[in-house]
Amino acid sequence: MIHKKIIVTLLSLLGVLGMNAQMVDPVHFTSELKTGNGVEAEIIFHATIDHGWHVYSTEIGNGGPTEATFNVVKMDGAELVGKLTPKGKVIKKMDKLFDMELKYFENEVTFVQKLRFTKPDYDIDCYLEYGACSDASCQPPSEVELKQKGKSPVAANSSQESNDQTDTKQSTVSELSKDSALIVPEEKPVVPDSVVEKESAVDLWAPVTEELHTLGSGEDLAKQSLLWLLLMGFVAGLLAVCMPCIWPIIPMTVSFFLKRSKDDKKKGIRDAFTYGLSIIVIYLGLGLLVTALFGSDTLNAMSTNAVFNVFLFLLLVIFALSFFGWFEITLPEGWATAVDSKASKTSGLVSIFLMAFTLVLVSFSCTGPIIGMLLVQTTTTGNWLAPAVGMLGFALALALPFTLFAMFPSWLKSAPKSGSWMTTLKIVLGFIELAFSLKFLSVADLAYGWHILDREVFLSLWIVIFALLGAYLCGWLKFQADEIGGEQNKPKPVLCIMGGLVSLAFAVYMVPGLWGAPCKAVSAFAPPMNTQDFNLNQKVVEAEYLDYESGMAVARAQGKPVFIDFTGFGCVNCRKMEASVWADARVADKLKNDYVLISLYVDDKTPLKEPMVVTDETGNKKTLRTVGAKWSYLQSHKFGANAQPFYVAIDPATGKPLTGSRGFNEDVAAYMDFLNQGLMNYKK
Repeated sequence: MIHKKIIVTLLSLLGVLGMNAQMVDPVHFTSELKTGNGVEAEIIFHATIDHGWHVYSTEIGNGGPTEATFNVVKMDGAELVGKLTPKGKVIKKMDKLFDMELKYFENEVTFVQKLRFTKPDYDIDCYLEYGACSDASCQPPSEVELKQKGKSPVAANSSQESNDQTDTKQSTVSELSKDSALIVPEEKPVVPDSVVEKESAVDLWAPVTEELHTLGSGEDLAKQSLLWLLLMGFVAGLLAVCMPCIWPIIPMTVSFFLKRSKDDKKKGIRDAFTYGLSIIVIYLGLGLLVTALFGSDTLNAMSTNAVFNVFLFLLLVIFALSFFGWFEITLPEGWATAVDSKASKTSGLVSIFLMAFTLVLVSFSCTGPIIGMLLVQTTTTGNWLAPAVGMLGFALALALPFTLFAMFPSWLKSAPKSGSWMTTLKIVLGFIELAFSLKFLSVADLAYGWHILDREVFLSLWIVIFALLGAYLCGWLKFQADEIGGEQNKPKPVLCIMGGLVSLAFAVYMVPGLWGAPCKAVSAFAPPMNTQDFNLNQKVVEAEYLDYESGMAVARAQGKPVFIDFTGFGCVNCRKMEASVWADARVADKLKNDYVLISLYVDDKTPLKEPMVVTDETGNKKTLRTVGAKWSYLQSHKFGANAQPFYVAIDPATGKPLTGSRGFNEDVAAYMDFLNQGLMNYKK
């Protein structure tokens, strides 16, 4: 039975991955403004729900799934009365995953928000945000809008004539709203009105994907990043193997499998191989679960969300402190005991799988912070496959020693014994997690413009962290874990001292960065140079224009080509390119003098003056509410790309590309050829 449940669960997760590749639309909403003879009215959102799906009710509580909420963008001439009210057959069910009672609706539901008119004219722009799930997956938080202007049915100071006009309007609305039909006026998608007015002759937002393919697109950064995440996960798995919770278990586990099959060595090796494969299945399942729960849209939104990044910052700090030995993160003992008991009562493949699951639970105090850091890194890439790929790399490295030592038992004799080196490794990882935690606080700081962690502050903290790491590896700094292990008076091994000197040298290397030195080795993590208050570096290239339309207009006036830089505050490879390529004098001269440089930050959280209604690649409408969302849509709609950095040279008069696009590549000579080719084609 357990074996079947495991298979069903994995198939469900794989089904979700296949579903994510195709857009699903299980909930069908209509919206209307229902008025009467009085000053009160109702905004009604009615949904029909596909079989197998459900929509969550209002006021579910913190820590649960996405609840239905009413949100106001603009409410002129009217005011809200009371709260959003759901109507329908509510289902209440205790959910073990969220550990709370959930309320949701199946088949259909209506959400009603009452309002009161306060002026003769009204202008309403609002939307309902809701969450929908099935037994296998969940949609990202979705929205249904209502936008309407008109005359109030009744207003205190209105004349009889305006009342007559209102009655006429009411009659029209009533006819339009039959059968809950959507009465929101049809809006032209894709391009905001301001763009259409400015560019009546040429649509600068028109797609140029085919032209880019003809000219030759840049590197596929998404594939490169997935390979990098696989490697990062593998390295994290190797580090986990060396933890005190894993390393001592390896010889005992391998010996157990070999002794269990004394007469059949091949069976012992096969069992150990199955054990390692079970570890891979468990951790890969965890990565797939994260992918299924969040999905691509949610991961992209979370990658620069302030609350999410601050939470990750605090989480990594907690992990670091646990590695320092101040406390231990453990799962409830009953979990491991229960699984171990099940394993002893079963046989065959299920028994081996449950043994692997017991290892996962028992070793969580050591592997938890490493897994947490890995998932933190993957979820903030915005790539929906990233968590699964990262956990696959982790599981491969973790399962490798069990399988290899089972195949070659003699290797166990030459394997290093458990000892103080494991404590040292844990504390070193604690320092590294503490340093990486600042990256996530920096992303939130940049996206929301708080200016609490500018470049010099970030570098100062890193200098202190790596100086302390160097002092620890050299034996000048002690932790409680060293004293407990009786290592406080023993000199550090030569390898540790060499590592300490490297860490101290790295801290010294970053010191000139406080005055504007590029510090290319940390450029991927540190905030951009333009956040530094005191900067003696005059080679910094900064875009003069952060708006697409404005930059294009200036370029036409100056008769120069445009160079668009799609970037992000949290983009690691963008910072690398700026420090290693843009800092080159030849590249800097081209960008400053021969092009009009426009940098568009796809994670800028500044609200737009007016939301944009666009149509995505699947034909669905969505509303863009921030500057970053606008530029992200421009990149995907016009250029058919969504990875950063993304560079393209275009003609400001036509909006057509002058050469192929370019992604992350630190080859300065090739970048110069790319810039020169764009200039040459523009002159032609």
